[in-house]
Amino acid sequence: MKKIILFAFATLLAFTSCVTKKKYMIAENGRIAALVSGDSLQELLTDCRGRGAQLTEQTRQQAAQINQMTEQIRKLTNDTTLMGNSIRQYRGRLDMNANELIERERTINELRAMINAQNEKVKQLLGSVKDALLGFSSDELTIREQNGKVYVAMSDKLLFQSGSARLDKRGEEALGKLAEVLNKQTDVDVFIEGHTDNKPISTAQFKDNWDLSVIRATSVVRILIEKYNVNPLQIQPSGRGEYMPVADNETAEGRSKNRRTEIIMAPKLDKLYQMLNTTEE
Repeated sequence: MKKIILFAFATLLAFTSCVTKKKYMIAENGRIAALVSGDSLQELLTDCRGRGAQLTEQTRQQAAQINQMTEQIRKLTNDTTLMGNSIRQYRGRLDMNANELIERERTINELRAMINAQNEKVKQLLGSVKDALLGFSSDELTIREQNGKVYVAMSDKLLFQSGSARLDKRGEEALGKLAEVLNKQTDVDVFIEGHTDNKPISTAQFKDNWDLSVIRATSVVRILIEKYNVNPLQIQPSGRGEYMPVADNETAEGRSKNRRTEIIMAPKLDKLYQMLNTTEE
């Protein structure tokens, strides 16, 4: 009897346990199925796809930005290189200009010094000529300085008789005094210019005023060279005729002033011309 009761109890217990475990599995499976099926699964997939698309777009945009920034960096690098080259070239030009300015300033100072020296020579020459010809009156000759040159205008009555190219003794004396100055001034160029009034002349010796003015200038040159030993390379004669008057030819006084021989003295400008030519080159 006891064995029968124990068997029945064991059978009931096993049946109850089986029923409970089966119900649990069914419930659990149903819950899981609910989670991974239907609308919830679709929403999850849609959400994942949307997020994937966003990440893809963000990645594309970021890649585009990186490319744009890379291009900007490349341009900036090129611009920086070009700017650096320009700055170097500009500095080179500045240095060159600075050197040129220094050289020009040096040349200008040298020219200024030479011009000052030239003016001083003219001043000394003017004083020497005035001292040498101190004994002659203003009716016989005049002395002036003009444009860096010394002019001695000897009148017709001091040097020549009317219509003649033969020098008077008084004229030779004046030229001798002037020659003393010229023989001490070897760096002076001398120009002898003959001038006449506008009264026509036609003689066996002179065809016209041109002829008279040239021959008178040549006569003065010969006296200076042959009698007073002035360097012939210093002297250059020329005739101006009636075409450079200093007074009105309508009056006797004016015509007398126009009949003159001008001795023009100027310190040589060879060094100055040479420097000017060098500067231009």
